[in-house]
Amino acid sequence: MENDFKIIIKQFHNEITIYPISDVHLGSIEHNATEWKKFIEKIKEEPNSYVVLAGDLMNNATRSSVSNIFEEVITPGKQKQMMIEYLKPIKDKILCAVSGNHERRSIKDADDDPTYDIMCKLDLEHLYRRNVAFLKIQIGSEGKFRSTYMVAVTHGAGGGIYTGAAVNRNERFGYMIDGLDCLIVGHSHKGTITKPSKLVFDPRNNVVTQKPFTVVTSQSWLSYGGYAVQKMLLAASTATSDNGLKLIFEKRPKNIRTSW
Repeated sequence: MENDFKIIIKQFHNEITIYPISDVHLGSIEHNATEWKKFIEKIKEEPNSYVVLAGDLMNNATRSSVSNIFEEVITPGKQKQMMIEYLKPIKDKILCAVSGNHERRSIKDADDDPTYDIMCKLDLEHLYRRNVAFLKIQIGSEGKFRSTYMVAVTHGAGGGIYTGAAVNRNERFGYMIDGLDCLIVGHSHKGTITKPSKLVFDPRNNVVTQKPFTVVTSQSWLSYGGYAVQKMLLAASTATSDNGLKLIFEKRPKNIRTSW
């Protein structure tokens, strides 16, 4: 298993689209299976499109977890097998993967990491990071890259009913990473895009510049109900094959466009 801080380098000739995937919660009764299957087919057929896996691919209820094991519609072992089969057709489009808090249940209880197992089965274990993945994306011809993007992907943490709580927490983490162009986070199911910036000292030119970065919180693949209703959480938009959040990394000039 690679160290979290080992950078994953990816190189492309033309601009690319990245779809952040997190909080699929395969195995939950609220999992939106029909739209999830359609989405996988869409990614398989769409040129220059890639995905990052930001955790909670499985619901993975265990005896010690908040989730009720008796409400699972698929056992954890079968969830892992099914997720492998879902991802096989798009394995060449996966840029990285990290674990979420639902996978960490097995890590804590039995030192078993389902996301790592999935990536190993896909022969992509070199693209797995347990806590955070750092991506260096270069776009252009070999030896003459026009744009370089530094991207961090993590599942996220913390509660909070309101969207602002998740936005504040994610932006705060982004401010900590110098040189960051894009931070991709899951966990909160909120589905947000913000574009903060920070001031940067330039000692060579004796100026202070303003560097923007993009913070994305991905949507979940859950319909509203169950645990969310029980805890009186706010309903959030659910990802579908038609309205998936995406980021377009342009070749030149350097720019990240976002759309739904």
